[in-house]
Amino acid sequence: MGYSKTEHYDEQTTIGLIETYKKTLGMLGENPEREGLLKTPERVAKAMQFLTQGYQIDAEAILNSAKFHEDVSEMIIVKDIELFSLCEHHMLPFYGKAHVAYIPNGWITGLSKIARVVDVFSRRLQVQERLTTEILGAIKETLQPLGVAVVIEANHLCMMMRGVQKQNSTTTTSAFWGEFEKNESRSEFIRLIGSKLH
Repeated sequence: MGYSKTEHYDEQTTIGLIETYKKTLGMLGENPEREGLLKTPERVAKAMQFLTQGYQIDAEAILNSAKFHEDVSEMIIVKDIELFSLCEHHMLPFYGKAHVAYIPNGWITGLSKIARVVDVFSRRLQVQERLTTEILGAIKETLQPLGVAVVIEANHLCMMMRGVQKQNSTTTTSAFWGEFEKNESRSEFIRLIGSKLH
């Protein structure tokens, strides 16, 4: 018995992308028929579908799939959620961490669902600013909490590999709603995501 990897891709999309990437390789001065590049168009076609799969996933449905009634109103934080996305301006990756908090108002969701929501919006062509507010919006609309906070710290290859070529810069974006618009709750959130409790 050998190794078998199962992945599902839209056949028509894959075929169209393969042809596009073959042409792209030729236009860049490469020979798409040489041995090392024979399967590259197919690999890239599948990789791009994987990296943009968030367009086919409903973030609110994910949160609703594990929505529970609980009489708690204390801050819930899921921090250091790894994220990988593609900058919509150059289609180069940006990567980093998201920190997400909400204060329940009768409803909570499974902790892993918060991380999945980050993935849904990350797996689209993005700008970090919109990514931050989309995560907040999905949690706000689905759970109707007392407050939501999202902070993202990321490094952008479009700044590192081309253009300004700065290797050590990190971009931080934040979005706060409800109780987190108050200094006390916002300050507690910022303190907790910056601390090492374990």
